Amino acid sequence: MAAPIDLGVYKDALLVLGTAGVVVPVMHRFRISPVLGFLIAGAILSPKGLGALAPIVPGIQWITVTNPERVGVLAELGVVFLLFLIGLELSFERLLTMRRLVFGLGALQVIISTVLIALCAIAGGQAPVAALVIGAALSLSSTAVVIEMMAQQKRLSSTAGRTSFAILLFQDLAVVPILFLVGALDPTANGSIIGGIGMALAQAAAALALIIVVGRYLLRPLFQMVAQTQNHDLFIATTLFVAVGTSFATAAAGLSMALGAFVAGLMLAETEYRRAVAAAIEPVKSLLLGVFFFSVGLSLDFGTILAHPVAIVVTTVGLFALQAVVIYGLARMFSVSKSAAIETAAVLAPGGEFAFVILTLALTYGLVTAEVTSMLLTSVALSMAAIPLAWRFGRQLAQRVAPATAADPGLTVLPSIGDGQPKALVVGYGRVGQLIGEMLSEHKVPYIAADREPIIVSKARREGKPVFYGDVRQIEFLKHCGLATAKAAIITIHTQSEIDEIVKALRDAYRNSSSSPAPGRSPRQPPLCARRDGCRSGNH
Repeated sequence: MAAPIDLGVYKDALLVLGTAGVVVPVMHRFRISPVLGFLIAGAILSPKGLGALAPIVPGIQWITVTNPERVGVLAELGVVFLLFLIGLELSFERLLTMRRLVFGLGALQVIISTVLIALCAIAGGQAPVAALVIGAALSLSSTAVVIEMMAQQKRLSSTAGRTSFAILLFQDLAVVPILFLVGALDPTANGSIIGGIGMALAQAAAALALIIVVGRYLLRPLFQMVAQTQNHDLFIATTLFVAVGTSFATAAAGLSMALGAFVAGLMLAETEYRRAVAAAIEPVKSLLLGVFFFSVGLSLDFGTILAHPVAIVVTTVGLFALQAVVIYGLARMFSVSKSAAIETAAVLAPGGEFAFVILTLALTYGLVTAEVTSMLLTSVALSMAAIPLAWRFGRQLAQRVAPATAADPGLTVLPSIGDGQPKALVVGYGRVGQLIGEMLSEHKVPYIAADREPIIVSKARREGKPVFYGDVRQIEFLKHCGLATAKAAIITIHTQSEIDEIVKALRDAYRNSSSSPAPGRSPRQPPLCARRDGCRSGNH
């Protein structure tokens, strides 16, 4: 006899999918951020939103989430895949150029914000231990919301984007000692705080070192073996295994899951498979990240807002103001331009997702009261919902007060093989593709080439050529190869049906992305070379 089906599980999943399929497109139509759409939908469909009407409105539980914890499990994976993709866009060389901002600006921001927020909490009547925990929790910004918004707007490579990312990266690293500190402050805990933190950091360093060593020597052979099967589904499964597997390893060592995924992305960023991996995981990341924003909306407690409106408004506005002043001042101290400092301060001033983890843990240890925890989490959720508006205001203020200038000294990001903005995209790297690549190099024209034969790609990479593995028939993969900035797409594969398919996809994609397309062709569309007599013959 079949086991009974828990309809509640499927109902909660359907609500999330319905939000992605209905609410977000409506928000997009009115040019409202999808992040805000998920947050609003989560707040409305939460047990403390419409779910609170269940005693007086029979049946309403079928259109509201009844178990937020189930949604939260998937939500964490959204942040994992986001950091995995961010790692793919970086490299260790790039990361080293940012060390001054990460360990200088980022560290000072966390320390100063923690101390100032703790002092405010003490002034508000909290005990010193509770105030320290509150300060640490509220000093952290939202990696998921900020990075996703900046990635969508192509702002991660800007000065404000790099500064924001550097601060967020240190905040993610700081979560480990903060969580251990909360545990050490438990009245029933034994042992010294300093010794415990040292042991936790040593364990974390060992886990990261193991991931780096394994990734350096095993990831490339693993993906090359999978790529040779020409099985796209297997490639996606391997990508998911690497992202989630490294996250599991760091979580077992006491680190955040997102940090493990970030390191795995850094490992793959050095390989020829990074573009194909990014294209494969992008749809999964987008959906799961939407689930994360939805789960943040679920945490909004309308009852707490109605019970303590003044306290919540003061806390939310005070957090904005204090964090903005600290981040702006430190950014200027580290020679960040005034416009970038304003934008960074605006987007990082609100609270972040780690506040939920830290304050919930502190509540279980009895370090903070349930009432204070509920008020603080509601304030953090409200501030996160306001991040898109805060960022828009910050960018407008920055443009008025201090128009953007050239990149700041010390913030230059060094390019690695295949990075930057290519002027040409060579689709297929057989004999003709290699000849075209040599001609482009001779004339100093930046280009990226793509091919689905792993042996050809590996040989080209050993020669230092900007060639990436991937299915050249997929328009999303070509976009990850820099199609948006390319002035020409040169198609050198030999199968005419595939040429027609790629050309049609390119024309459709660029026609749809143009705000004022000319008849038959978008002005942004790159010229295409797919001639039967030249580019097709003799290749592969």
